[in-house]
This record gives sequence, structure tokens and C-alpha cells, in this order.
Amino acid sequence: MKKIPKQEYTPEFRELAVKRVKAGQTAGVVAKELGLIEQTLRNWVKAFDAGKLNGPGTKPVTAEQMELSRVRAENLRLKRENEILKKRRRTLREKHCEVRLDRYAPG
Repeated sequence: MKKIPKQEYTPEFRELAVKRVKAGQTAGVVAKELGLIEQTLRNWVKAFDAGKLNGPGTKPVTAEQMELSRVRAENLRLKRENEILKKRRRTLREKHCEVRLDRYAPG
């Protein structure tokens, strides 16, 4: 299986997401709306509280890079879903029940 590419987000995006959580919305709702993993958003909130949200090791990420990363992750997710559907279709075909009538049966 292929590894999901690491997504990178702009510091502004992170800060806006954290502000929405701080404004009273739940982390789950905000994460779902923004296409994030809930735990990632919680980590950002913890880092924001500690003053390390945009630490010294962060590099600037352009909007194009962020969009490309998101599209790659979505593409991989869709490929996996497609594989699951193909396997299910194959399994259903194998379970096909067939009734044969013998032409030469008496009566």
C-alpha cells in the first residue's frame, strides 16, 4: 500500500482553525468542515496554548502546495475506496447461486 503524503498547512490556516475552536465550536465539527483529522486540530490547539503553534522549525507553505497535498491525499483515499468496491464486487460474484435443471430427468 502507498503511504499517504504528509499534508502541510499554512500558519494562517492553522491559526484560523484554532480560533474557530476557541470561539466555541467543537474540534470535531471544525475538523470535518476543514477536511482535517480531529487529533491534528487538537494538537494545534495544545500548541497554540503553549505558544508553539508556528514554531521555529516550520517552513512557509504556499497555497498551491497545500492544495496539491490535499488533492494527493484525497486521490489516495478514493483509490483505496475503489479497491474495496472491486473486492466486494468480486466476492458477490463468487457467491452467485445457480440452479441447474437436468434436461434428461424422468417425468
